[in-house]
Amino acid sequence: MDDEPMIVRGRGAATGATPPGRSRGRLADEVYDTLLGQLMSLRIEPGSRVTIDVLARELGVSQTPIRDALNRMEAEGLVVRVPHAGYRIPPQITRDRFEDMLEVRLLLEPAAARRSAERASSDQVAGLRRMLEEMEALEGGSGPAAYGAFGLRDAAFHDLVAYSAENQVIRETLARLHSHVHLFRLHRDAQVTHLAMAEHEDVVAAIAARDPDAAAYAMRRHILRSGERFRRVFDEVEDAMAVEA
Repeated sequence: MDDEPMIVRGRGAATGATPPGRSRGRLADEVYDTLLGQLMSLRIEPGSRVTIDVLARELGVSQTPIRDALNRMEAEGLVVRVPHAGYRIPPQITRDRFEDMLEVRLLLEPAAARRSAERASSDQVAGLRRMLEEMEALEGGSGPAAYGAFGLRDAAFHDLVAYSAENQVIRETLARLHSHVHLFRLHRDAQVTHLAMAEHEDVVAAIAARDPDAAAYAMRRHILRSGERFRRVFDEVEDAMAVEA
């Protein structure tokens, strides 16, 4: 397989010009969102190489917003800068890294759900319900693109819970983990989306009922069950390696 990522070609490709009416910051955000979506869907595979000139040519923008987006992704650990060779997508997370992320999520996300039940506005609760509806619409989809789209909304759902908790430090810490990016790159399974949906519904129901204890419990249970599902992936890989050895 070619080492270069497959990128959706934008309008005006290969012009190198910034499309009119779009600021540098907005373009960088668009490039970031495009690359993040392709990471989630595995269209850009772990270990593949990403170069600025290729992205600029394929997306039809100048190199400046590409650099801005990649610099942001590097700071967040989503890409690694390779001297004189552009950037490379990191390999899949290790079991140790996965367990560390799970531990941090168990510390922070139940607390965020508890605060959300206490502080979320009616508009924010409605936003959580709309997010569930969007995820439900994607649940029956097949293929890496649909799974990646579900994963992005899964991340947005957890971010909205943290946002409605009105604790910016918790929200920023969870965002820096990018746990959903790493987990949804790890394994594609329709059952994962189905089970996650039911668990999300329990979280939203508790928040809407203004029941902090139930919200914290539902979120903790969701993260623990999610951890069990993805932990089986590591078990399968280790078993396969043992057989080969």
